[in-house]
Amino acid sequence: MERSFLYLLHAVLAVALVLLVTGCGEDPRFSANTQYLGGGGTYGGAQTGAPRDTVSYWDGDHASGSPSIKISLGEQRAYFYKSGVLVGVSQLSTGREGLNTPAGNYKIIQKDKDHASTLFGDYVDSSGKVVVANIEIKKDPKPPGTHFQGTPMPYFMRIVSGTGLHAGYLPGYPASHGCIRMPEFMAENFFRSVSVGTPVTITN
Repeated sequence: MERSFLYLLHAVLAVALVLLVTGCGEDPRFSANTQYLGGGGTYGGAQTGAPRDTVSYWDGDHASGSPSIKISLGEQRAYFYKSGVLVGVSQLSTGREGLNTPAGNYKIIQKDKDHASTLFGDYVDSSGKVVVANIEIKKDPKPPGTHFQGTPMPYFMRIVSGTGLHAGYLPGYPASHGCIRMPEFMAENFFRSVSVGTPVTITN
């Protein structure tokens, strides 16, 4: 009797597991056949070890209306709207602990497609060879015979002081100096679709 009950219990659990796995419809954004997975999750594809980007997609080229951006620091995602309709979602890497991206209500105050940091980068020699990498110009002394070369921040959309959205490396967690890094294809789409004055809301 006890053995029969155990067999019945296993069968019920197996059926429940199958229903749990197959009961929800598949989100087309995460299907292997979806257009939304194109572009990858890292800037330039040069970095390795970053998790595969299964989040980012853009469907706003044929949508009209006023643009707005909502950024969730907790989710590490940006949501792009046109007249209140969601047309794109981007994976992010925002400011790490101690250099947190500030929550609040902002607007795009500058656009610069080929922006480079004036604070962070490398010290390079006259031939362009990196002598000291990943420096902060206010803290790290410059070796003789070198000059500062700012970190590229393509498709930069400034929202306040030194903070903005731009293409950059996404390791899968907050890792920036406060800026909002995005996959390059998403940064390009956002850049094309915003103008100075576009509202940006950042929440925890």
